[in-house]
Amino acid sequence: MSGVSDILDKMTVEAFIPARYASTRLHGKPLADIGGKPMIEWVCERATNASLVEAVTVATDDERIFKVVTAFGGRAVMTSDRHRSGTDRIAEAAAKSAADIIVNVQGDEPLIEPDMIDAAIRPMLEDPDLLMCTLKTPIEVEEEYLSPHSVKVVTDSSGYALYFSRSPIPNHKAFGDAYATVEPFKHIGLYVYRRDFLLKLASLSQTPLERIEKLEQLRALENGYRIRVVETPFSPISVDTEEDLLKVRHLVEMI
Repeated sequence: MSGVSDILDKMTVEAFIPARYASTRLHGKPLADIGGKPMIEWVCERATNASLVEAVTVATDDERIFKVVTAFGGRAVMTSDRHRSGTDRIAEAAAKSAADIIVNVQGDEPLIEPDMIDAAIRPMLEDPDLLMCTLKTPIEVEEEYLSPHSVKVVTDSSGYALYFSRSPIPNHKAFGDAYATVEPFKHIGLYVYRRDFLLKLASLSQTPLERIEKLEQLRALENGYRIRVVETPFSPISVDTEEDLLKVRHLVEMI
């Protein structure tokens, strides 16, 4: 860990949390109450607790979210309401940041583990050639493997992404097959970028596969950039529906 600490002395890391009010399936979800606190506050606290993160900023297009974040002592910046993805939103905010490394922490994962964030940052500190890093976790339930709401990822032998999809990849026979040699993995939408690379990526046009899959990370792959994928044992719940919100509220009651 001392090597990473030495590098961190020379590099700065800032986490940005994209948060918009107009969610399609759960309107106003960043402000949804969870255990007496808005969801966005939970995410801010978790990101702040990551040991390799030096600053946390919420990037939003809504004044209601901005006011709530600043009221609980968090930092927020206003961004355009025309962004097509969270990557584009944090790129606008990161353009004014002096940080070397930018972390995109999803605003709908209130129980994300700080260790997960650190795990995605660490390879970027250790390898100056890495431009982008993300996470994956083993899929344990077939329903999740088959669900289009669960993004899957396959990687090469060096741990770099080959493809991301909402469809079951690799072939659906890989799940539950005792003879399968490739384990299916779910992608966890946390991203770490070199700041300059993030700004370049956001300047590129949406790509065909990105539009078809509705997965912004495919823009990097389609333009020939490599994404390092780190395995984590954690699998946080993404709050996309009212049912997801109820699950998280129940888990918080048990903490």
